[in-house]
Amino acid sequence: MMQENMKLIDLVIELVDARVPISSRNPDIDVLGQNKARVVLLNKSDLADPGRNRQWVGHLKGQGVHVLEINSKTGAGIKGIQGVVQEACRDKLERDRKRGIVNRPVRAMVVGIPNVGKSTFINSFAGKACTKTGNKPGVTKGKQWIRLNRSLELLDTPGILWPKFEDQQVGMHLAFIGSMNDEIIVMEELAWDLLDCLETLYPGAVPARYGLEHKGSPAEVLEEIARVRGCILKGESIDLKKAASVLLEDFRSGRLGRITIEYPAEERG
Repeated sequence: MMQENMKLIDLVIELVDARVPISSRNPDIDVLGQNKARVVLLNKSDLADPGRNRQWVGHLKGQGVHVLEINSKTGAGIKGIQGVVQEACRDKLERDRKRGIVNRPVRAMVVGIPNVGKSTFINSFAGKACTKTGNKPGVTKGKQWIRLNRSLELLDTPGILWPKFEDQQVGMHLAFIGSMNDEIIVMEELAWDLLDCLETLYPGAVPARYGLEHKGSPAEVLEEIARVRGCILKGESIDLKKAASVLLEDFRSGRLGRITIEYPAEERG
């Protein structure tokens, strides 16, 4: 379906999570979106390390990708998208002008993995002023074009693409940010992995949040977090699962600070 839709659009807008820009991108988009203008939006940039955000912007621009930091929940950065879209589609607009085609809107498709904020972004970007323009010629039933303004239309499709999971680390990073169902994950093990990762990248984040004085293994640190946060079961035994949920929620919500797990240098070839 995505391949069929590609014939109808001028531009691919891909949302990624700014904390894990590698894992939250789908390599299939590079293949499917060949010869299309590309915009990458670093969503949830308010939760990511600002210095790393700047690095990612520079890195992606160096690859010829138009990129912007946004927060689809608050609307931060959304106003800048129109300009980025026009810049990304400059060649297409120039070709139209030479052919005498004026005021034809750019047609864009928004793609993104689960929980990256795609629906929130579309709602925030479209606002209340958008109107569904109905099915256009060549568009199969069920797809809708949302006209945002005179110069931009979004193809609204239900399609969501998952990234490939050959790399176990990709799955782990997506689990960190909540893009996988917590119910199928051993939360304690995921918390240990996160603690191990944070100890390397942001060693002060966990002690500062929970008032911990002594360092230890991830298992020992999780037990200490359980005690500090009162995650105790009947019989005074420690509730590690609850402590793991506390830690992961604190990371996902930004209460551990602005943290980026993946850096540009790690990008897979």
